[in-house]
Amino acid sequence: MSNHNTPKSSLFQRSKTLPTSSYRRFTAPVIPTFTNDSVSNFSSDLRRDGDGGSCDGDNSNFTAVLSQSPSQRITRLWTHFSLNNCLKFSCSISLIYVMFLRAKVSKLEAENFILVTRCNSSRVQGSDNNEILQLEETNSKAVILYSVIITFVLPFLLYMYLDDLSQIKNLLRRTNQKKEEVPLKKRLAYSLDVCFSVYPYAKLLALLFATVVLIVYGGLALYVVSDCGVDEALWLSWTFVADSGNHADRVGVGARIVSVAISAGGMLVFATMLGLISDAISKMVDSLRKGKSEVLESNHILILGWSDKLGSLLKQLAIANKSIGGGVVVVLAERDKEEMEIDIAKFEFDLMGTSVICRSGSALILADLKKVSVSNARAIIVLGSDENADQSDARALRVVLSLTGVKEGWKGHVVVEMCDLDNEPLVKLVGGERIETVVAHDVIGRLMIQCALQPGLAQIWEDILGFENAEFYIKKWPQLDGYRFKDVLISFPNAIPCGVKVAADGKIVLNPSDNYVLEEGDEILVIAEDDDTYAPGSLPEVRMCHFPKMQDPPKYPEKILFCGWRRDIDDMIKVLEALLAPGSELWMFNEVPDQEREKKLTDAGLNISKLVNIKLVHRQGNAVIRRHLESLPLETFDSILILAEQSLENSIVHSDSRSLATLLLIRDIQSKRLPYKDAKSSALRISGFPNCCWIRKMQQASDKSIVISEILDSRTKNLVSVSRISDYVLSNELVSMALAMVAEDKQINRVLKELFAEKGNELCIRPAEFYIYDQEEVCFYDIMTRARQRQEIIIGYRLAGMDQAVINPSDKSKLTKWSLDDVFVVISSSQ
Repeated sequence: MSNHNTPKSSLFQRSKTLPTSSYRRFTAPVIPTFTNDSVSNFSSDLRRDGDGGSCDGDNSNFTAVLSQSPSQRITRLWTHFSLNNCLKFSCSISLIYVMFLRAKVSKLEAENFILVTRCNSSRVQGSDNNEILQLEETNSKAVILYSVIITFVLPFLLYMYLDDLSQIKNLLRRTNQKKEEVPLKKRLAYSLDVCFSVYPYAKLLALLFATVVLIVYGGLALYVVSDCGVDEALWLSWTFVADSGNHADRVGVGARIVSVAISAGGMLVFATMLGLISDAISKMVDSLRKGKSEVLESNHILILGWSDKLGSLLKQLAIANKSIGGGVVVVLAERDKEEMEIDIAKFEFDLMGTSVICRSGSALILADLKKVSVSNARAIIVLGSDENADQSDARALRVVLSLTGVKEGWKGHVVVEMCDLDNEPLVKLVGGERIETVVAHDVIGRLMIQCALQPGLAQIWEDILGFENAEFYIKKWPQLDGYRFKDVLISFPNAIPCGVKVAADGKIVLNPSDNYVLEEGDEILVIAEDDDTYAPGSLPEVRMCHFPKMQDPPKYPEKILFCGWRRDIDDMIKVLEALLAPGSELWMFNEVPDQEREKKLTDAGLNISKLVNIKLVHRQGNAVIRRHLESLPLETFDSILILAEQSLENSIVHSDSRSLATLLLIRDIQSKRLPYKDAKSSALRISGFPNCCWIRKMQQASDKSIVISEILDSRTKNLVSVSRISDYVLSNELVSMALAMVAEDKQINRVLKELFAEKGNELCIRPAEFYIYDQEEVCFYDIMTRARQRQEIIIGYRLAGMDQAVINPSDKSKLTKWSLDDVFVVISSSQ
């Protein structure tokens, strides 16, 4: 039986016993008056609240909360509001209510004034209308005042109680309170951050919106506190926003307060606007400075990457574009744009009208490729990086993959610089037929061997590969259709035909037979100064006369020394095996242990046991230590090749310094071991140096043994060429020349590959006795005709006493007296 004398419980506790029907009629709880005792009772009630009165104050018993009645859930809702929040809410409502009462009192005073005026004064009927209008205006101003106040206060109140609103939402939806949710304030701040980050014009639109709001609501506030109209108030609000000093002439406390507020807001708006404009200009300048803008070019040459070969490559491209008034070259590299432009400006050559545009970015990113207009480029050159060969080739492969991913495709061809011949098939497989590869190490290795066997060939290759002198061109000449090749050979006064591109299969045939007849569509491969400097003419008169028919001299065994280790040294050994006579010796002097050498050569695909013509002799030592070099019979070698060390391929300066030191040590040792040559004959060649000069002694040693140095830096070339103590192969510059030629015409790549191969046609030097008698006076056309009987094409000559060879002589019909000391440059079949 219940005890009716139980003390009265609190309001919240009594609400538990209300029936459901009573709850439906319940609208809002009565806000109790909090005292110290009531707060204590309130806390004790909360501790007793729940199922069985055992709630511990946390949210661990969520099932019990859901089983409570609606009145109990509303009671728990009130517990989430702290006393501080309730006080702030009460103060805010009170402030609004006070302002409302103040406006109401003002309205009543105005009405009272009008009624008193009506009763006590006798006015005309028009005055009544004015009073009515004044009353309506007072009412409209009151409405505007309420609207402005509520519009400004309401967002602050909502922001203040955002987190409490989320708690009310979760409680009414019976959401699991254990789930951690992000507060609404943080979500709102995050949304604004994302909006300003993603949309570039969000800040500007937000500033514009804030300006409009400030002008509109400021104007309305001015209309309320002053006697001006709405349109005049809006205009004054704009003037206060635009110029903070315009509010100085306002009269009245209310008008001055509103004017100062509008002017303060205007200063904030314009300060923010200046900041945004300053940031936008800074970003635009930084984008231009860092090379982030898009290149709007077409029919340009695009270079992807940066390496030490870039300077020589730009020089050759500038020379090639000189005849058309210059072109456009775009460079995309992972470097700062300003740094690239500074480095390019340091190159000591004239671009001759060619514009070089630098952009900072990665060739592996499609957006950066589109930025440099990759689809409209007529040629794309992928430079090898300054890393080791494997890393460079791997990066080149990734770049080719990126190029294949361009949806728009590209209209030009791609020239890829490779470092290792073994990686070439993979790039070809990925890129297809539009990919042309230039294997740098393979080209230089074969060229060094050809120069070692034929001194002076390096300078000839420099003349042919570069665009400064004569180079290869392919063009169609319909007027020569039906001509035999022996007649085509002497049809160009300013060019030398070297081959034919057959129209039937597109194959380029170097050095065809004399009886080959040009068909319709065939193109002629020539060596000329430029593509617009030659044209076929009338056939010249050629004197047919007897000449010495010399047989090629027999091959004798040679002794060759390799100083250093290259990654393609196995390919060089294969070339030597094909070119040297049986019984030849190849000495390999480097720091690689003997067992490791054989393993590297075997892994590279070289079967040492099947070498027939050459014998490998291994010596281990350091090429820059004199006592190690003195252990070698340096005076007995026919040719010595100083190779750029594989371990130093990342540093061209260090590599060239090592090669130069090795060259000087070898020449000094040879000069002391070889017999002293005749002073008179030596003075003819080196008259610029005194008899006691050490350079003269080394030059005398060079007459006995050929030394070929691989030079990477063009600045080192001057040190070697001036002293004339060694021939050299400027590898980086020659590779750059080859890249430029293939970029201008991809067909030239097939010509170069055949000329560098160990089989087929090759570029070589022949003695004059093969074609003329001593002191015979004939023209260059006559010598060309005689060379055809040996199935050779003469493209130039070097007279005795000259340092440079003449390729594609200008006046081929001029009679010249030749001597047996002269030599001729020919394209000959090695088969």
